[in-house]
Amino acid sequence: MVVTQSGGGTDKPSAGGLSPVDPNWKPPACWYEPLATPQQLKDATEKMNKGDLFSVNFGRRWGKDLLVDAFDKGDATFTDTPTKNYNVGKKGIFWRAVARQDRANDPEILDCSKNLFWQKAGTVPDDPNAPTPEVLAAYAYDKIRVPDTKIELKPHGKSTVNLPTWVWLDKAVFKDVTVRASLPGTNLYAVTAAKPVALHLDPGTSDAETFPASGDCPVNKDGSIGTPYTRGAAKQDPPCGIAYLRATGGEAYKLKASVTWEISWKGTGDVKGRLPNGTFESTKDIDVREIQSINR
Repeated sequence: MVVTQSGGGTDKPSAGGLSPVDPNWKPPACWYEPLATPQQLKDATEKMNKGDLFSVNFGRRWGKDLLVDAFDKGDATFTDTPTKNYNVGKKGIFWRAVARQDRANDPEILDCSKNLFWQKAGTVPDDPNAPTPEVLAAYAYDKIRVPDTKIELKPHGKSTVNLPTWVWLDKAVFKDVTVRASLPGTNLYAVTAAKPVALHLDPGTSDAETFPASGDCPVNKDGSIGTPYTRGAAKQDPPCGIAYLRATGGEAYKLKASVTWEISWKGTGDVKGRLPNGTFESTKDIDVREIQSINR
């Protein structure tokens, strides 16, 4: 699988992957991919020494003799696609099952049970776990890396009880992110796009008021979120922000800021669709002090 990412803002480094808002959604555990040309498989087999093993499926490895029997001599005992002389000179490629790294021990990978097999050029396997644009789109989803949710605050570091803290995000950072996944040797590809649509604020305590009340700050038309604080606006309600109602007692509040990204995709054959929205969250310590008064 070949994966490339574009977009995502300025030269600030991307921070991490997205968490789907639908906890029940999971990308496919396994699928099949092109592995080697006839000549590549022949060369690899001939270079094997006694005791060497070649992976033909998850946890299933063959020695040199089995590979020679199946793909040089045409023995169909352990493969559905026996070949002679590795089909050198014929148009096609050998395919093998692959699994997501984080699901290597998932029982669902057993659905991709075929051993290494031959596939004619320009075709994909007739199998429920054959790759499709949607499978590639889900794979690309997993590879999306978005900018860190580094919010701007005013006042910085310390807030005052009952006085709003203004929150905003730089429009230059939060741009659409696209990831393209393609399978070499096929015409299959998918482009998965992530678009920032909202910032959610969780003040880290029930003794706080969020602006707006839902804590969901939408993206402005220019791509920014919230509005930067300007002098003289300290007592105004910000379009995006928090007012803490109680001072911290030595332990800072944990302000959580999570950006929601809307996910869509398109791929081979002009097919397209949507995938579950994703979120990326960061946490910031907030100290809140009481309003200081002077007795005369």
